[in-house]
Amino acid sequence: MGMATEAQFHVLAVDDSIIDRKLIEKLLRTSSYQVTAVDSGSKALEFLGLLEAEQRNLSPPCVSPGQEMEVNLIITDYCMPGMTGYDLLRKIKESTSLKDIPVVIMSSENIPSRINRCLEEGAEDFFLKPVQLSDVNKLRPHLMKGKAKGEEEEEEVDEQEVEVQEEEEEEEEEEEFSSNKRKNVEESFSPDRTRARFNGLEMV
Repeated sequence: MGMATEAQFHVLAVDDSIIDRKLIEKLLRTSSYQVTAVDSGSKALEFLGLLEAEQRNLSPPCVSPGQEMEVNLIITDYCMPGMTGYDLLRKIKESTSLKDIPVVIMSSENIPSRINRCLEEGAEDFFLKPVQLSDVNKLRPHLMKGKAKGEEEEEEVDEQEVEVQEEEEEEEEEEEFSSNKRKNVEESFSPDRTRARFNGLEMV
């Protein structure tokens, strides 16, 4: 049962090194996570739907086209050609719909300033390579936190939708009441009724 629960988590692994990529993929699968592995930051953004969204100025979906599993966590190498792991981290945290996905950075270099910069930008953790199973075990709290935050936001959206619906219903009721009141006033001052009143006066 525990394995079934863990298998619900989908991790996006990003590393330009095929050896490191295969290693992290194997470790994640050993821990019963679903894994999608890509070799660059731009491919990660493409998978998340962020590249297309930027071109069209739209909010990207959390689920990539053709993917039924949403991404619950991203683990990325720091040093990559083109877009670094830090650049990828910033892109994700700047996105309104992806910012709550936990991001973990990996690096073979233990540089405190680099580690602090990533943590300050919103990374959940920083692993030194080679990544080990004990490191992968540290991902679980971040996954749980990210999932809980996502569920809270869904509840908030649902509550907002209910509030909007209630407001719309109240406005419709007020409009209907105003319309009926206006109709009654117009009927009381209709030409026929006014004419009848004047005819009565003329007869007197």
